Amino acid sequence: MSDVRLRTAVPADIPKILDLIRELAEYERDPESAVATPDLMYDALFGPKAVAHALMAEDDAETFGFALYFFNFSTWTGRRGLYLEDFYVRPSARARGIGRQLFTRLASIAQECGCGRMELSVLNWNVNAIRFYERYHGVALNDWTHYRFGADEIARIASQGEARGVK
Repeated sequence: MSDVRLRTAVPADIPKILDLIRELAEYERDPESAVATPDLMYDALFGPKAVAHALMAEDDAETFGFALYFFNFSTWTGRRGLYLEDFYVRPSARARGIGRQLFTRLASIAQECGCGRMELSVLNWNVNAIRFYERYHGVALNDWTHYRFGADEIARIASQGEARGVK
């Protein structure tokens, strides 16, 4: 699509990014988990200790989607990798090549930054997303189990170490 522009997010995009995150959370059947605030997103994307980056897909009239990513590190490759945290194109804009444009741009960023890997997680029931990534020859890591520790679990684990004098 020639009328779609991809650009790096700027601070003024935070309300749009939060809207897209909420839409993604609804789509992924977990809206109550989308609790990011404008201040948290500003700090994460633009603050002095920014840890993430975002691309916006838009035209003059509307925002179609976004990709939010960060860099991690692989001891096996000795190089950093690009981790795609959120990748969302609004339903009304799908099947127009916008996802392909965003994904291709992410691959270019990974290549420009010398990344040895580009990784993401996808929900097992999201067949359309799985097909999309398989078209690009993504490899499902079926031998790995993804774990998550929330803020309460982190606090509980940290306090166990503190109780034993571990810092």
